Amino acid sequence: MIRIFESRLDAGRRLAKALAAYRGRNPLVLAIPRGAVEMGAEIARALDGELDVVLVRKLRAPDSPEFAVGAVDESAWTYVAPHAAAAGADHDYLQKEIFVQLELLRRRRAQYTPARAPADPAGRVAIVVDDGIATGASMIAALHAVRAKRPARLVCAVPVASPDSLEAVRPYADELVCLEAPEYFHAVGQFYREFPQVEDDDVVALLARHGKRKAPA
Repeated sequence: MIRIFESRLDAGRRLAKALAAYRGRNPLVLAIPRGAVEMGAEIARALDGELDVVLVRKLRAPDSPEFAVGAVDESAWTYVAPHAAAAGADHDYLQKEIFVQLELLRRRRAQYTPARAPADPAGRVAIVVDDGIATGASMIAALHAVRAKRPARLVCAVPVASPDSLEAVRPYADELVCLEAPEYFHAVGQFYREFPQVEDDDVVALLARHGKRKAPA
């Protein structure tokens, strides 16, 4: 099987080159935890931008927790995928799953940014980053959450995506940057030589090193 990227850091460096036009414009790089935060830190560093996180959670299919049937953001706005019912996610199941994931989002916000408010994308270039797009649910929820805060330009940036999911995401962003969209797509991890689990402590450390800074006057 072909591995396109050595690691998330490698993917982040390649994405940063594709986003070079935003260097010097104080972009806000918003990574979807947990996997994309290292990548987002590299992009923010390369573009002389600011790193933060946009918190969303996928809604898990009843019998396949790795498969997303939708996603929810911190405001409780919910995207339900067209295939949700076929996957067994009826209304009652979704309501319970949304409650579970909202509780997790509250805990993560308290852990990740306990001493400050989230960075405000209003009037700025906001670049939403993930390590790949499988179903598109998490990215759609993330883009919707950021759009509600009125960025000047909303960019979706990923190293790799399923072609169908890429098209589903496209209407939610002003610009979509994707390095690879292979026809055969099973899971994001298949396109990385190294794809380790990222823990909450890793996210906290990355935000502490690369996170909110004073914007230029």
